Amino acid sequence: MPEAAPRLAAVVAQLTGDAPPLRLRAWDGSEAGPEDGPVLVLRDRRALQRLLWRPGKLGLARAWVAGELDIEGDLYTALDRLQGFTGGREQGAAAERPGRTALRTLGSLRDPGVRRLLGEVLTLAGAPLPPAPPPEEAPRRRGPRHGRARDRAAISHHYDVGNDFYRLVLGPSLVYSCAYWTDGPATGLERAQHAKLDLICRKLALRPGGRLLDVGCGWGSMVLHAAEHYGVHAVGVTLSEPQADLARKRIAAAGLADRVEIRVQDYRDVVDGPYDAVSSIGMAEHVGSAQYRVYASRLHELLKPGGRLLNHQIARRPLPDEGEYRLDEFIDRYVFPDGELSPVGSTVSLLEEAGFEVRDVEALREHYALTLRAWVANLEAGWDEAVRLAGPGRARVWRLYMAACVGAFERNEIGVNQVLAVRPGAGGRSGMPPTRGMWPAPQDAG
Repeated sequence: MPEAAPRLAAVVAQLTGDAPPLRLRAWDGSEAGPEDGPVLVLRDRRALQRLLWRPGKLGLARAWVAGELDIEGDLYTALDRLQGFTGGREQGAAAERPGRTALRTLGSLRDPGVRRLLGEVLTLAGAPLPPAPPPEEAPRRRGPRHGRARDRAAISHHYDVGNDFYRLVLGPSLVYSCAYWTDGPATGLERAQHAKLDLICRKLALRPGGRLLDVGCGWGSMVLHAAEHYGVHAVGVTLSEPQADLARKRIAAAGLADRVEIRVQDYRDVVDGPYDAVSSIGMAEHVGSAQYRVYASRLHELLKPGGRLLNHQIARRPLPDEGEYRLDEFIDRYVFPDGELSPVGSTVSLLEEAGFEVRDVEALREHYALTLRAWVANLEAGWDEAVRLAGPGRARVWRLYMAACVGAFERNEIGVNQVLAVRPGAGGRSGMPPTRGMWPAPQDAG
């Protein structure tokens, strides 16, 4: 008689004092748990082996990526319910919730009751050997964290999935950062991305003939927008060869090759300043705390007096003890190797240390949740093609990563901010208008 799911549900109940947050369906066809909402499907007992060897988010993520675990029903609801059973935020600052350490508890053998429950799970899991991680996991990293070679390898892991795959997920705009939803969901992804690029151009006060440096330029969307709508001469730098190749093709197709240059270059190696403006959109998360002063100082040096920096960056919440901060294991292993998030206050302080005057900070947290939902919808609508382009494991990584980030933004666990800063000119003058209302008018998305 199929019984794996009821036995697992009983283990969860004894560990947490509560029923599983989702209905369980096991590899033997058995089911147990609440009948409302999504179903957690364990397609293979190997999923339990992964949880035994790596309790918490990483074990669940590896089972998901390998296709041994799945969700039937609304993925966002399922991930929200699972939050309490996977350790909450990796940062360590979240309040305790019922069942928050349920999976991690299995790693302790001090309690006789835990040993008995562990024996029950081992019986269900079968072979005790640790399963090899799915191949989409980032390769072993070499060299100092945020050294040039290691940064290039980390960027390659994340961005060199294939330009066609990114076009499917991101849409025609190929903008891989938070959009600006001026009318909420009714705005639509393409108009929202146009609005974001235009907002940045207006904050930077771009003018015909000016020089713009876009650090971490991706597929060239920012430099294309700035050259086409604001008449600037722009340079975009990226560490990804495939990104640069497609960006150059897009620039040539737009007839802007005489005004826009794309380089495969580390921002630390840019020496052809001064620029009138610098944009850094979704790039600083890769810089790392050990290099952030170098990053801020380099951009300050590249700007002329009175030049502006727009730093668009994801932020985490500050911790009582900053020494507690740990990277999310799933994101570090599968998505953004060596990525780091900092509180917005730390970012502002470091920019000021470098000599910038910070003039404006705009929080866009809810906008990123809407953006991610649009990307997930694109991925799900083109699922078969995404699997063909990137493979089933990588496609599953992206679906889980983006859907999980929706919840993190909506729950205010992370945010995203546009920080506008100025390199002061003579006598400390900024050249800034006295109010936001005096920024240039938006360009119509058409």
